[in-house]
Parts: sequence; C-alpha cells; structure tokens
Amino acid sequence: MSDSDPFDEIVAAETDRDPDLAVIEAGSRTLRTQGGASSADVPARPEDPELDNALRAVEAELATRWGETKLEPSVSRISALMDVLGDPQRSYPSIHITGTNGKTSTARMIETLLGAFELRTGRYTSPHVQSITERISLDGAPVSAERFIETYDDIKPYVEMVDAQQEYRLSFFEVLTGMAYAAFADAPVDVAVVEVGMGGSWDATNVIDADVAVITPIDLDHTDRLGNTPGEIATEKGGIIKQDATVILAQQPVDAAQVLLKKAVEVDATVAREGLEFGVVHRQVAVGGQLLTLRGLGGEYEEIYLPLHGPYQAHNAAVALAAVEAFFGVGAQRPEPLDIDTVRKAFAAVSSPGRLEVVRRSPTVVLDAAHNPAGARATAEAVGEAFDFSRLIGVVGASGDKNVRELLEAFEPIFAEVVITQNSSHRAMDADELAAIAVEVFGEERVQVEPRLPDAIEEAITLAEEEGEFAGGGVLVTGSVITVGEARLLLGRG
Repeated sequence: MSDSDPFDEIVAAETDRDPDLAVIEAGSRTLRTQGGASSADVPARPEDPELDNALRAVEAELATRWGETKLEPSVSRISALMDVLGDPQRSYPSIHITGTNGKTSTARMIETLLGAFELRTGRYTSPHVQSITERISLDGAPVSAERFIETYDDIKPYVEMVDAQQEYRLSFFEVLTGMAYAAFADAPVDVAVVEVGMGGSWDATNVIDADVAVITPIDLDHTDRLGNTPGEIATEKGGIIKQDATVILAQQPVDAAQVLLKKAVEVDATVAREGLEFGVVHRQVAVGGQLLTLRGLGGEYEEIYLPLHGPYQAHNAAVALAAVEAFFGVGAQRPEPLDIDTVRKAFAAVSSPGRLEVVRRSPTVVLDAAHNPAGARATAEAVGEAFDFSRLIGVVGASGDKNVRELLEAFEPIFAEVVITQNSSHRAMDADELAAIAVEVFGEERVQVEPRLPDAIEEAITLAEEEGEFAGGGVLVTGSVITVGEARLLLGRG
C-alpha cells in the first residue's frame, strides 16, 4: 500500500466521528476484486455533497450521545420522548423480535412476507452494515438520506426537551428508536417489525405493545449486562411478551424455555413452539440457497426456495412464517393457511446482507457478521454445507467485549489459516491482542496478522489462490458486523 492510499485518507478524515456511525467509504485499489453491483438493501453515501454533509452533521450530533454499549437500564427516557411525540408507536400494530442470534434475518423475512401480502411495512433493526439509514426501512427499503435527516430534524426539538428534563440525555439508540417510531407513524405503515437492541425488558424499543412477540434462539452474549446463563438472559428477553400476545418461540435451551413459558402464562399469552406447533419439515441444499418444506400454524408449505445458506436460516424462515401467520390470525381466528404462492414468492425474494454473502469469485470471498460463539458455530456449519472449499482462509476482526476465544475455536476446524485484523471502530480488539489468542487456538504457523483490513483481505486472497485458479480456495471475512460492513465497501458492494 502506498502512503497516499485513499483508505488511509478517509480514516484520517473520520477521526472526529464515532466509527460505529461512519463505516469507511473507500476501496483498496490494490485489491484484485471483481465486486458486484451495490445492493439497494445497503445504501452508499449520498452522491450529492450537500446532502452527504447534512447526513454527516446528523451522524455527528448522534455521536455525541451515549453509544450502544453504554446503557442505563430504564425505559423512562424513551417513554418521555414517546409521550411528547404523541405516542406514535401506538398508531400501528407491531411484531417485536428478540433473541441472541438471527434477529435481523428473521425481521427481514417477516418484512418481506408482510409486503408480499400487500401490507405497508416499517422495519427497525440494528446494527447497520454500512449506512445508518439501513436501520429504518419503509416498504422493504432503507429510508433515503433526505428522509432520515427530515425525521431527525422533526423530532430534535422534542429530544432536547426530554434531555433537559432527565438525569441523563437520551442515548444514540434511544433517539434512533424515536426516529423509527415517528417515521412509521408519518408514513403511515400498516405494521412495524421491530428488533430489540439488547435484552428486552429495558430495551428502548420496548415501549410498543406488540401483538406478536418473536424470540429467536437464546445463547450467551452480553453476559455482563443480561446474565450468565440462558435462563437469566431469557428473563430479560421475555420482557417483550405482553398481555394476551402470541409468542413465537424458536428452539431454546431448556432453562430459557422454562423462563419464557412461565412469563407467557403470567400474561395470558399464547405460545407457539418450534418443533411442536411449527418447524422445518424438510430441507435440502439448492443452488444459491436451500429448498424447504415448512410446517406453519395453518399447515404445511412445500417447495419454499430460500436464497440464504445454512440450517439456521431455515429455522429463521420457520419462525418468520409462524410470526406472520400469527399476525394474520392463522391457527386461531382462521383455520386456512396463507396463500402458498405468495409465501413462495416472498421467501424467494429474501436477502440478508452480510450473512454468508458472496461478494466476489475466483477466489470466492464470503462475508458473515457472526460476532459471538453461537453465531460462529452456526456459520461454520453453514459454510461446510453450502460451499465446497478445498482451502478456506479466515479474516477475523472482532470487538473487544466479545468471547473471542470461543468464536475462534468455532472457526478453527474450517480455516486452513487465519489472518487477524481489526476494524475502524473504537470497540475493535487490537489485532495483536486478538492474534495472541488466535495463536493459542490455531497454532503459530496458521496465524498471520495484518492490522489494516485492506491488507488482511489482500493477504487472505493471496493465500486462497496458492492452490491455483481452479483449486477451490475461498476467503471468509467475519468476527463483527463492522468488519463485514467495511469489507463490503472495500470489495465494491456499496
């Protein structure tokens, strides 16, 4: 890399911004890539300089607030904001999603299904892969930069009013949540699909009374805030289950399931459990994804093509289908299933950027946002099933607050070698510190260190090519949503 590398210049220009809000907008010119077209799901920076500057100004203001990892467990501030805004979150029904892994993919499937049945949807998910505007979607697409700025400007006076009244200012995530709920009411949407940020009970999103609560598999993550066992974590996540709601429960550890079922009984909620009331009947690998037979609350749905890889995505699909059935009253008010052709069309259109996403060929480069041990295990299983790599090189950049040893151990069986790196976030684990752990897991001869992500990707591509053009080498970039977002831009996706 030369001293005037555009990647370095952009990083230097972003020093005053929260790296979580400013994923690097550059590409390494030395990368021998053939990136595909950008995805509408992951918007690039605005081309208009004036608009881009306006969006940067909003990002900069948001960056002055508490970040997503600094929390004060309370919904008092977001409740105060909703109150002065006129409770916009109560102007539409909602589906609320929590769990440890699979939330965003499940939310995107639910959104696509609802849209296929001609409902106007709003979707709120986090974190973003590349652009902050991804977090708030209308009609299946991220809001435009213009609309994001307008929404912020509309609620800003009310945010400042609440700030003045509270012990602590509204956080970054609380303001974004207020923006989402206001944008959905303004649209207006027919239904909101809302993913929690962390936990459930005291998460900022938990000022909605969702008719359908979805709980994806619970595992150990954020243990310093949520608990040290799945059961303890389930206590927090069960906080989204509201009176008389329907709970769509993915397969859970026994202690987590017991906690969630007890909570459901306390509030007279109806429970549908994966493996009992709904589930995956059959799945087989197909070109570009998998072919499924799903059992829903209203019967079986055959020949469902899902253009996503891995057993876990099949289970996410079953959960999403049951959630949409519950929303429409299938299995309760109406006995007949959803229209099969509409369901097939919807699932065939599902996308989930940064989740086992192929971004180049020869060698194949795959991006996956696995950032905790459970996610890494699911990704490793899916890679083995969906890809026939003769030699797979890992590029891993993780956050310092994660269980990185177990994450690396999950990938050890599938990586021939691993290139350790770090992303631009202030939360990123130092590459040398991560490499020291990687050496203990992989052995020194299988570990390389390239602190800069462009160099790490280039080195991994070189290693994957060592067996020759037709040998089946590949690269998997993983460890963090931020790492994947930056890699996506470097590889021409956005």
